[in-house]
Amino acid sequence: MNKDPYGQLASALYSSVGKHTRQAIGGVGAVLGTITGTGLKLDDFKHEFQDFMVAELPGVLSVPSSVLTGTTMLEERSVGENKQEPSSNETKIEDSRLSLTLKPGDRVLAVRVNGGNDVVVVCKVVTGNG
Repeated sequence: MNKDPYGQLASALYSSVGKHTRQAIGGVGAVLGTITGTGLKLDDFKHEFQDFMVAELPGVLSVPSSVLTGTTMLEERSVGENKQEPSSNETKIEDSRLSLTLKPGDRVLAVRVNGGNDVVVVCKVVTGNG
């Protein structure tokens, strides 16, 4: 019983291409991880990354206007309610940056880049019901 050599070749090529495609796509996309004392442990990778990047978001910080109310103290005795209501207009701070402060145990969302060789932590992740 001779098997079809072309069918065997097609089957081998199909298997090989599928394997390479899974490997290529496996290094792409977002994944959850945990910050450790010495690095980053991704949920889908058994080794810890000790050299990883953290996203920094540059931009303009806008602080909304606010009104301050309260009591005043003079020589340790209450003088009464402050009748003044100081207010401030919206303030924009140019060249500000939002940087993540992470500590061991924090859950994070990370993205693999450079073919899966590097990892960038995008943000800290918390539960939605807390």
